[in-house]
Amino acid sequence: MKKYSLIGVALLLALLLATALLLRGGLPPRPNDLPPGGDFILQSAAGPLDSKTLRGKVLLIFFGYTHCPDVCPASLAAGGQALNALSKEERDKVRLLMISVDPERDDLAHLQEYTGFFHPEMTGLTGSADEIARLAGSFGAGYRKQAVRSDGSYAIDHTVSTYVVGPDGKPAAVLALGTSPDKLLATIRQLL
Repeated sequence: MKKYSLIGVALLLALLLATALLLRGGLPPRPNDLPPGGDFILQSAAGPLDSKTLRGKVLLIFFGYTHCPDVCPASLAAGGQALNALSKEERDKVRLLMISVDPERDDLAHLQEYTGFFHPEMTGLTGSADEIARLAGSFGAGYRKQAVRSDGSYAIDHTVSTYVVGPDGKPAAVLALGTSPDKLLATIRQLL
């Protein structure tokens, strides 16, 4: 009888661990498991942004949308706190980018206003649905629009990780939701 209860406890613990990992975005990948990432040209309020022009900088890339009720604000706030903790010289070598997975609703003016709330140097980007899908896929990010509600609103389920791209333009880390600003800051400084 004791043997079965120990197995039950072990299964319950495994289930709880799996649920916790899913809620925080999964296990952080080992360095050789990093997504390939890729270069992109997307639109910002200031005009087209070509990621190749950002070589030499550390990029913090987050896929989200401005109508997100919780995880986007939490992740972007942590990114803004990390930027605020950097010296001006360090901050000049870092870019925080939010790529909208909701190009239907997130126009450039709204993206600029939204990202500016978290940090004045954060950039909101958008593109066509195909461009966003290809880019998100290259980073291993997923998203799915939920059914439209009777009032016309909808939510989007999306990956909640922050993708850290090194100065060489290649992904260097994937940080899960809930990563502390201190860990984010340490990750950035390792790449500067």
